[in-house]
Amino acid sequence: MVERTCYVPPRQIKILGDESESVNRLKTALLDGSFLLDLDERSMEGVLRAGLDFIVARELLDAAQRQEIEAQLLERERTSPTVIGDSVAIPHTYSESFHEQAIVFIRLKRPINLNAPDGIPTRFFFLLLGPPGAAEQHLDALAGIARLMSDDEFRYESSVASTQLDLVQALDRFVERNATGKPPKPKTSDLEYSGRFMGGLMNDIQRRWALYASDFTDGFNSKALAAVLFLFFACLAPAVTFGGIMAELTNGQIGVVEMLVATAVCGVIYSLFAGQPLILLGGTGPLLVFTWVLYELCVDMQLGDVFLETYAWIGIWTAVILILMSVTEASCLMRYVTRFTDETFGGLMSIIFIYTAIKALTGIVSDVYSEPGTSHDEALVPLLLTGGTFYIAMSLSRFRKSRYLLGTMRTFLADFGPAIAMALMTALSIVWFSDVETSSLSIRGSLSPSIDRSWFVNPFDAPRWIWFASIGPAILVAILIYIVHNVTARLINSPDNKLQKGAAYHLDLLVIGVLVAICSFFGLPWFVAATVRSLNQLKALSDTTDYVARDGSTKEKIAHVCETRVTALVIHLLIAVSLSVLFLLKVIPMAVLYGLFLYMGVVSLTGNQLFERISLLVTDPSLYPSTHYIRRVPTATLHAFTLIQFTCLVLLTIVSFTSVAIFLPLLLVLLVPLRMLMGRIFNEEHLLALDAEENPEAEEQHWF
Repeated sequence: MVERTCYVPPRQIKILGDESESVNRLKTALLDGSFLLDLDERSMEGVLRAGLDFIVARELLDAAQRQEIEAQLLERERTSPTVIGDSVAIPHTYSESFHEQAIVFIRLKRPINLNAPDGIPTRFFFLLLGPPGAAEQHLDALAGIARLMSDDEFRYESSVASTQLDLVQALDRFVERNATGKPPKPKTSDLEYSGRFMGGLMNDIQRRWALYASDFTDGFNSKALAAVLFLFFACLAPAVTFGGIMAELTNGQIGVVEMLVATAVCGVIYSLFAGQPLILLGGTGPLLVFTWVLYELCVDMQLGDVFLETYAWIGIWTAVILILMSVTEASCLMRYVTRFTDETFGGLMSIIFIYTAIKALTGIVSDVYSEPGTSHDEALVPLLLTGGTFYIAMSLSRFRKSRYLLGTMRTFLADFGPAIAMALMTALSIVWFSDVETSSLSIRGSLSPSIDRSWFVNPFDAPRWIWFASIGPAILVAILIYIVHNVTARLINSPDNKLQKGAAYHLDLLVIGVLVAICSFFGLPWFVAATVRSLNQLKALSDTTDYVARDGSTKEKIAHVCETRVTALVIHLLIAVSLSVLFLLKVIPMAVLYGLFLYMGVVSLTGNQLFERISLLVTDPSLYPSTHYIRRVPTATLHAFTLIQFTCLVLLTIVSFTSVAIFLPLLLVLLVPLRMLMGRIFNEEHLLALDAEENPEAEEQHWF
């Protein structure tokens, strides 16, 4: 049964003129309406019968010859199966019954297992029929279809197409991406100097403005809804946790309420005006420690009473520096940052999340056992809630690859996994462990500042010498924000993520500068790109596909990302709404949020090549995977490079949790010249293989 077919007159669709002959023939077939969408069949025999019925109905084949053609197709499937992998099959045959080639595109409602060479169930069929004398044309069509369906973006677009127009436009976009003679877009083109003042900023604005409407319309789908449910708590939990920590470190000058207000305000503004909406803002470990060190310095210098005023001046100068960086295209210097820095920094942010969760749980257990007479259940239950949240979220996120249930159900459970885990463990704590005292979200019931003060901070109340002395610390803060935000943007915009709308480094930095100024005038924490939350939003909005690696294992890669502003906007609007019903959030145990911390920290490590290479240090060399860098780089060089990078990660981690964290920006900057100096130690070709911006296409095994 065919659930959806649609025919649009050919005159409504523009045909490009520079396509290969095989792709042009496929487009002609689509324009003629030769396609079936969401066919509900469970076998190759059923697919072939439906396809031939369709051809007979269109009078491309005489009904009397139908049985003969079906027998030929079935015989070919028995002797030489036409399933080629990538979820594609191309059943084909020659017959005198046809005077010209006929192509029918068929998409099943759900994929079926036809023992494909890559083990991936088959959903797309190209029924290819033609006369015996057109063998060359036939082979060209086979090769063209195979090349077409090996394109991740086209395969995704054809899986969600609902009309003829959608299919043809997807084909046009494939041709544009692969047009012969068209120079490839440089991976660093977003970071090329324009040669004029504010040139990069204006280019970002023009590029993103053209896509602004689609940034909203692309976000109305179930995947975005799942991302909102998960990331609302993923943003709320760090805000409350870091806000509580900051309140302790600053003697209540900046606390949970300030962190929540900043999260809502900065998140909404950034989602509306920034260039890369997949980036989520938040308080981060490095900025938190920097604020603590700044407060301690103010206390030591007898300036504790004007801490917020001093904080405001540092923020004002930081904003000025960031805005100057934006208009002068300082982000172009990120061209010299490589995967070496990206992965080291990404690992640091993940470790901070994992460390925060483990430290909190350790503190709970330590407190229970340090107080005589306290029930051990008060330590056991938080451990159970944290572990349960982490385990359920991880298990459901992997359920997409399971063989159980239908595909739509597996996708639903995988997308909504973190939200389901939080709901289940919160319900468990209420129903079964209501008699056990556990800590919940510590939030004040009002929107007043954490200490008795007005919301507005007047920087001119600070001593006059502070107005200018603040420039020194502001330079360090600006460098830290510049590095953290731009490296996170590089991670998000990595070619491996298949983003289509482009980056906007200069525009993003301008918006961050404005937000830092706003926060400074109201005693709110400074915000910057939250690496772990941003990577989790990217993953939550991604559609993935499987591919077979050289070692025969099936791996997952991103095929398409829903690039939208809707999720970030709704998340932060919900946080703004939650400020009026803060008491309702107190039912969520902190242990459940720690489980979410663990989940985000671990998931954000996925795809980080550094940790893959660290595991090779203790792996039997005969069992190494056949990755591109293992095939190209000597083992000694591979391990030496990994040890240097791992040492940098350890040093950054140690600095991040000590009072010298104020110098973290300088250490992050030093990673760039360190990577350049490594070119004098190692072979440059080996370094390029280890530090490639994206995995080479040869890394994927396509079946033709």
